[in-house]
Amino acid sequence: MIRKTRLFTPGPTPLLPAAQFAMAAADIHHRTPEFRSLYTRVLAQLKEFVGTKNDVIILSSSGSGAMEASVSNLTSPGDRVLVLTAGKFGERWTGITKAFGCHVDVVDAPYGSTFTLDQVKAALKLETRAVFVQATESSTGVRHDIEGIAKLLKSENSEALLIVDAITGLGTTHLDMDAWGVDVFIGGSQKAVMMPPGLSYLAVSQRAWDRMEATYNPRYYFDLRKERKNAAKGESAYTPAVALIAALGASLEYITGQGGGDLTVGRTNLVNNAETCAAMTRAAAEAMGFRLFAPKGYEAAAATAILPPEGTDSGVIVKGLKSKFAAIVTDGQGEMKGSLFRIAHIGYFDYMDTIAIIGALEQVAIAAKLPLPNLTFGTGLVAAQKFFAEHAK
Repeated sequence: MIRKTRLFTPGPTPLLPAAQFAMAAADIHHRTPEFRSLYTRVLAQLKEFVGTKNDVIILSSSGSGAMEASVSNLTSPGDRVLVLTAGKFGERWTGITKAFGCHVDVVDAPYGSTFTLDQVKAALKLETRAVFVQATESSTGVRHDIEGIAKLLKSENSEALLIVDAITGLGTTHLDMDAWGVDVFIGGSQKAVMMPPGLSYLAVSQRAWDRMEATYNPRYYFDLRKERKNAAKGESAYTPAVALIAALGASLEYITGQGGGDLTVGRTNLVNNAETCAAMTRAAAEAMGFRLFAPKGYEAAAATAILPPEGTDSGVIVKGLKSKFAAIVTDGQGEMKGSLFRIAHIGYFDYMDTIAIIGALEQVAIAAKLPLPNLTFGTGLVAAQKFFAEHAK
């Protein structure tokens, strides 16, 4: 058989063909009317994609660059901040905030779990200036309660800004920045917008813009105020990733088309698609006898984290899928390496992709003689098919 490489990873994700074509044709200079028109349109579309009336800033960096920018622009050395972490990317918040001299309080939940609102409340202090958290922790496949955290901060009359790494949350989870009162949402190009790595973006509330005027951590390239000023003129502060911005425009047009010409509807459909693919995968995995890593009710739609049978290294499955089918899934990260594997559902995935990876997983699991109950050909596929037939719209 021929083997066609397919990514089932939570980033980079499969590329949208229209985005690839747009990149190839993006032979324009960034200080021209043509680029200003493109940039202005993309910034306006990004606001719709995020679902906010707040200004959105684009940076030529990975999502980690936007995470750093949110810390450097919104804190000063010695500020007390609260980091909520339950995985590899929550730990990144801890590292960045400490690097910028913050006094960091941490609510640290074990991998594969989430923190309670009571834990957050107990850790919140009068002098807390900012709270940093993930919308979904892609290293563990767990979704966090962002709405609940935002409501808690309001009920406590906290002055803390809420900064959310929504890099894998946007496009896979129903989020409402403005209604909930989130101050920063961060996204990345290699996720739900179906294009290569290299761009990040931040939706920033007016409260956060006001805070920047009183903070004094060093910043230069990642000065968000400078980017906002230039964006108002249809430009970036420095040389932008022109081809990637053209790709982002094509991806947002595609999502608009999936909503019948309405980007907001397209975004909703994109999230619902991820939720359906994730639920199909969870149903299939459990039917085959696998255990899920995320707690019930907090499973992320961005990626499904699955535990191999006890005593089995998850690398057996990761390597088996790659060698036999050229299907790329991801192993666990950090302390979970070898202990779980993750199948993603972000962006350019659909029903057919989901059925394919479930069928491939059955083949690999049976060939490896994994000690799973109910492990026969078709068990996972039947469970996924039933879920789709009963729930998909």
